[in-house]
Amino acid sequence: MSRDRVAVEQRKTKETEIIASVNLDGEGRSDIKTGVGFFDHMLDQIARHGNIDLELSVKGDLHIDQHHSIEDTGIALGKAFAKALGDKKGISRFSSALVPLDETLVRAVVDISGRPYLYTELPFTREMVGDFPSEMVVEFMRAFAFNAGITLHLEILHGDNCHHQIEAVFKALARALKDAVKIESDKIPSTKGVL
Repeated sequence: MSRDRVAVEQRKTKETEIIASVNLDGEGRSDIKTGVGFFDHMLDQIARHGNIDLELSVKGDLHIDQHHSIEDTGIALGKAFAKALGDKKGISRFSSALVPLDETLVRAVVDISGRPYLYTELPFTREMVGDFPSEMVVEFMRAFAFNAGITLHLEILHGDNCHHQIEAVFKALARALKDAVKIESDKIPSTKGVL
């Protein structure tokens, strides 16, 4: 690899204090502490299955609820991801992944386009998994996609177990990101000459 694709993003508000560190050419190592156990487990999927080294330290107002911590983590992680990509020279750019987890099947499609967009079809079967509200999957993904500057489509094709559904969504995102960030040339992958 001719350049380091590593970045750190710090975010501090009255609601949260976050340090996010990413290495896009890592080995899937992670050190994640958000204060929301199931969310830590999901972020670990991004690291492990995306071959992204990921460190996250999150201090949030969990005495209120999990919303600010989860959404702001998406913001910080998305910004770190965009910084690590740099000018996006040579990346594959497009990728998709189908990921099964037992009875569940999820599709993730990514375009590292510089044009943020999120489409979801995620009919979760429960409101909560552990300490994690299912509705926060979409909030996290929106914050991540818009701050990373990517187009992201996520769909649960089938499945009944909510833990499996959410975990497969994060694993599918990881696999799609892993392939989309791969360096395959020395050119910007766009007819515009810029992403």
